[in-house]
Amino acid sequence: MENLTALSYDLRKNVIEIIRAGKAGHIGGDMSVIDILITLYFKQMNVSPENFGDENRDRFVMSKGHSVEALYAVLAEKGFFPIQEVVEKFSKFGSKFIGHPNNKLPGIEMNSGSLGHGLPVCVGMALAGKMDGRSCRVYTVMGDGELAEGSVWEGVMAASHYKLDNLCAVVDRNRLQISGNTEDVMHHDDLHERFRSFGWNVIDVKNGNSIDELNAAFEEAKTVKGCPTVLIANTVKGCGSPVMENKASWHHHVPSDEEYEQIMKDLEARKEAALHE
Repeated sequence: MENLTALSYDLRKNVIEIIRAGKAGHIGGDMSVIDILITLYFKQMNVSPENFGDENRDRFVMSKGHSVEALYAVLAEKGFFPIQEVVEKFSKFGSKFIGHPNNKLPGIEMNSGSLGHGLPVCVGMALAGKMDGRSCRVYTVMGDGELAEGSVWEGVMAASHYKLDNLCAVVDRNRLQISGNTEDVMHHDDLHERFRSFGWNVIDVKNGNSIDELNAAFEEAKTVKGCPTVLIANTVKGCGSPVMENKASWHHHVPSDEEYEQIMKDLEARKEAALHE
């Protein structure tokens, strides 16, 4: 786990390089979600470049598709494509490495980013898996700001109705969105009770940037039968450097030269600390 935590800081550096080269990107949400993606792709999901055509592979949909730079960094590390290709081509004219997930790229199940679509599509994937008698699991990550979309709750109802215990959703609960604090824009009250009232199993991940805690939560979700599970992952937007952390202005921001240098120093320092814990 220490090695994966150290990796998380290296991949955050890759995200910074992608955004700097492309002069665009949603950096704050990338930094909050990347630990979730690393845990899924390197500890939990049965998916790889070798088995991506296998019907029994696990499925993942990045519903908060604007944080695609983090997904590209993780998929590159997994071997789906070279990271240098992402850095060179991201957000360039004619490139497949666009600002939201693009299923013309290996490793990506669907085009996403129109918020509120990921969970309903995953309900269909999970239901199909049940009907076909397959062992695969289906995962999606949503932003907490995304939960204002009505289609999310239609998907929540359907998942419970069909008892989709092969479905696990994650809420990246960083409490910030493009317009500011989520509780000011569209407050969520008690998300745990809200999901429970729809018949979901709810797991609270107190530190959603801890790969240890995330892995334990995903393991617990696998044991739940008869209903879907949601992880409420309490994350830090911009996690990795005080320059970015908990600042709504970093929802989409390209670091200046000075910011870049400081962020890279902070990420390296946290990586070293993780390796020596």
